[in-house]
Amino acid sequence: MGFGVGFLGLDGYVGVRMVGVLYFYGMSLIVRVQEELAPQLVEVKQYAGETTFLTSREHFLPLMEALRHKYGFDYLVDIGAVDHFEDGLRFEVVYNLMHLEARVRLRVKVRVPEEDPRLPTVSHLWPSANWHEREAWDMMGIRFEGHPDLRRMYLPEDFGYHPLRKEFPLLGIPGTLPLPPKDPPKPYL
Repeated sequence: MGFGVGFLGLDGYVGVRMVGVLYFYGMSLIVRVQEELAPQLVEVKQYAGETTFLTSREHFLPLMEALRHKYGFDYLVDIGAVDHFEDGLRFEVVYNLMHLEARVRLRVKVRVPEEDPRLPTVSHLWPSANWHEREAWDMMGIRFEGHPDLRRMYLPEDFGYHPLRKEFPLLGIPGTLPLPPKDPPKPYL
């Protein structure tokens, strides 16, 4: 029947929960992915029951295509970007994927240099990446090659900065965006 977590039902029957079966199915899926895609991985970390793959920019797109088509990671939860503010590979883009049937989460990280912060788009694999990649471009300045509509989301197109980078001043850059006029004080009744 498979391994699971034993429990005692109201009728005194000791059964096996499906959660345990799904957990081990999911972990075997992760182990299989890790073994088969090892040449494309720089590092693998396990923390709090979740797995993180670190890959290089060169292996990024083939890895993501394999995860989507061969291994069934059918849901892109979100994309995040981190500014490590260090020499070399300054920016890290984090993709949180999920295999809905196996209930398995997988985090994929890829580092890109400050001088050339670009990655291929994955919006053809997961349509929801369209929005997340546009946000990463607008806030962090990471370009996604092949993106169908890489426009800024929050800031004007001619705004020359990316506000979530660590060198961006906390109060913004004076004069870069016009502020709305102040209303005169209203009298109290």
